[in-house]
Amino acid sequence: MRKLSFHSDHHLIENLRKGDPIAFEEVFSKYSNKLYQFSLSYLKSEADAEEIVQDVFLKLWEKRKAIKTETSFQSYLFTITLNYIKRHFNRKARADKYKHELAGQFFSNDQVESSISYQDLLNKLDRLIDRLPEKRKRIFIERKQHEKPVKQIAEELGITPKTVENQLTRALNFLRSELQKENVGGFLFYHLFVRR
Repeated sequence: MRKLSFHSDHHLIENLRKGDPIAFEEVFSKYSNKLYQFSLSYLKSEADAEEIVQDVFLKLWEKRKAIKTETSFQSYLFTITLNYIKRHFNRKARADKYKHELAGQFFSNDQVESSISYQDLLNKLDRLIDRLPEKRKRIFIERKQHEKPVKQIAEELGITPKTVENQLTRALNFLRSELQKENVGGFLFYHLFVRR
């Protein structure tokens, strides 16, 4: 195996731009842990931080010919990483929008039990939604999370709008029942899923 021999970022970048895998390996060795720790400080998840680092280095390799050698390479990498972190939070915010907004309305009301924290509630909802049958879960997420019209969901799945509505009703009944079993209550259910 060829020994890593590049000593400065300038030489690394020049060789990386030429498609040298050894230069890429040295860049990874030099910066991956720094970028991982940086990502982890924001994301608080080892798996998410590892995914961000993989995405950064994948983009670096794909766009290697466009790297500018006159700028700080470390700053360049950290900027890319920060952009991926922002995208991660934006994706998560969009994915949880329907829960966060409506749960926020509920928690402004005094009827919430003190034993139920906001994050506990979101985690509980995630677990319950995951228990739905696969097709019903997909319909529920497309309607409630992605806010797609019933007609569009029906067309995409090759089923009737009535079937979509029936599946949504069954999903809502299941969630209402399970939340009531766990003393979360109907008021919460109403604010999270019915009042739109």
